[in-house]
Amino acid sequence: MPLRPIAGAVRTIIALLLPPRCPGCGEPVGADHRFCATCWTELRFLAPPWCAGCHLPFDYDRGPEARCATCLARPPRHAGIRAAVAYGPVAGALAVRLKHGGQIALAETMARAMARLMPEGAELLVSVPLHRWRLWRRGFNQSALIAAALARRTGVRHDPFVLRRWRATRLLRGLGRRERARTVRGVFAVRAVDRERLRGRAVVLVDDVYTTGATAEGCVRALLAAGARSVTILCWARVLASDD
Repeated sequence: MPLRPIAGAVRTIIALLLPPRCPGCGEPVGADHRFCATCWTELRFLAPPWCAGCHLPFDYDRGPEARCATCLARPPRHAGIRAAVAYGPVAGALAVRLKHGGQIALAETMARAMARLMPEGAELLVSVPLHRWRLWRRGFNQSALIAAALARRTGVRHDPFVLRRWRATRLLRGLGRRERARTVRGVFAVRAVDRERLRGRAVVLVDDVYTTGATAEGCVRALLAAGARSVTILCWARVLASDD
């Protein structure tokens, strides 16, 4: 018997027994990775107009080269922070369920929203690394899962091993900006034998949530020191100044 009709029938039965559900609330939806109308309206998708330096959203268009006060006072090392959505109840719930709930399929959901922001000319995806002890305890690196999903969707190569976290640190949750920066100082590095994979490349650093930027800045510093031509930060959600 032809296998295609049988496979189609199996998929239909599975869809009836286990219908696709909204990543935000679990309500049945039309297809995998799609949000229900309520959760969709609660997501704030980020796009221009924004700061030319860090992609902080502006309330109105100030021109293509306009920069926020922070970037004018201290130009960033990175080539921009691109986030699919602003951090909020739905966006945060997805990040928590992926990172701490082990719902690894959510990495694909996030990557689908992030793919539209992939920088033109990107050559290499690098995920924010975990220390090996935390990786062994958790069983996966959520940033690497998102980067792998992005690589499948965009065709940009993902290297999960070029950037390493040499020292374990305490959890950053609840720490202020300066304390976070002190905690991750000198934590990230690229081995000399791995530097050729970075030399002269336009790198995209992938993470789940951009909060104060301490972790991302540590990664950017290490990647540029190892020879990357540029580093753009690409994440699922970004905590904005007005967010709690």
